[in-house]
Amino acid sequence: MKSLRKFLDKIKPHFHEGGKLSKLQSVYEGMETFLFTPNATSRSGAHIHDSNDLKRTMITVVVALLPCLLFAMYNIGFQHFKAMGAEASFWEMFFFGLLAMLPVIVVSYAVGLGIEFIGAQIHHKEIQEGFLVTGILIPLIVPINTPLWMTAVATAFAVIFAKEIFGGTGMNIFNVALITRAFLFFAYPSKMSGDMAFVKTDPAFGFGGTAPDTFSGATPLGEVATNVGETLSDKIPSTIDAFIGLIPGSPGETSMIAILIGAAILLITGVASWRVMASVFAGGLAMGALAHAFPTATYPASMLDPLAQVCFGGFAFAAVFMATDPVTGARTKIGQYIYGFLIGVFAILIRVYNGGYPEGAMLAVLLMNAFAPLIDYCVVQVNINRRLKRAKAQ
Repeated sequence: MKSLRKFLDKIKPHFHEGGKLSKLQSVYEGMETFLFTPNATSRSGAHIHDSNDLKRTMITVVVALLPCLLFAMYNIGFQHFKAMGAEASFWEMFFFGLLAMLPVIVVSYAVGLGIEFIGAQIHHKEIQEGFLVTGILIPLIVPINTPLWMTAVATAFAVIFAKEIFGGTGMNIFNVALITRAFLFFAYPSKMSGDMAFVKTDPAFGFGGTAPDTFSGATPLGEVATNVGETLSDKIPSTIDAFIGLIPGSPGETSMIAILIGAAILLITGVASWRVMASVFAGGLAMGALAHAFPTATYPASMLDPLAQVCFGGFAFAAVFMATDPVTGARTKIGQYIYGFLIGVFAILIRVYNGGYPEGAMLAVLLMNAFAPLIDYCVVQVNINRRLKRAKAQ
């Protein structure tokens, strides 16, 4: 590390004003602060000092996402060989998933970071570490068969119109990764739905094979939406299978075990709000119990019980990694309870009563992103009015 530090110090003058590479100063500073903790201090104003910073926060979230990423690689291979009707070892399945995920991760980071680097150069700003998390979230929530060019277009759209246009990291009002998925869903719906969207069955990396005509790669929620009123015991996996995660779905959203490990990391390190996380699950279970207790013709009670509702689909992933985003969520303590609870309610409400859209977690989080400032405003105003009444009474 000392030799790397010396090398960076040696080339540093070239990137400062007057140097031959001064136009790339923000690029150099971005790489330097990524490799080493900056020793710069504030020159004016009062500040709260803490050992944590944006870089540490982002890296902690990335570490929390690793269990989901590693399990996703295995599950992609598992679903592939299951579709082929072929036997494979653990490492064959994992290696297949690794090679399937790697191009998506590279495209996500290349496009997103590329745009942020260009934006920093144009506006002469520092390059922030915010996309470290977004860059890994996108491959985990996008169906594995999504063409790479679509992922690139959606990522570019999300970074420009959901982040940079608002001022960059910390200024966006919508979750950038979810905007990427929303763009794909509404712009290319045929590629985001269907039996084969969530299982990579195309011949690739020398594994080859063709899925039989009877094979279905639909997600459990997709089966529920397309088989209303039918007996689904033979078509959807059990809640235990969903908890483990060996089911079709977006790569990072299938395993509750991996998601809960990530949740534990975020809560122990204090990066995520337990109020938001717990209230999302509370809202989902409450709405799931309500839908189960009052069945309708379009959603019989035999479909999914409340526990299955939070285990299937992207609900748990959204509760742990999307709803807890401190930038786009509520800031006040009471507001966080309200914000999280409504996300859980709307997620189940959308998936239960909207047959055309069986997964509601994404839209629920984006909807509440828009209302988070209003929730905080109302909470603050209630506190102000209460204190004013107390002052007048005295």
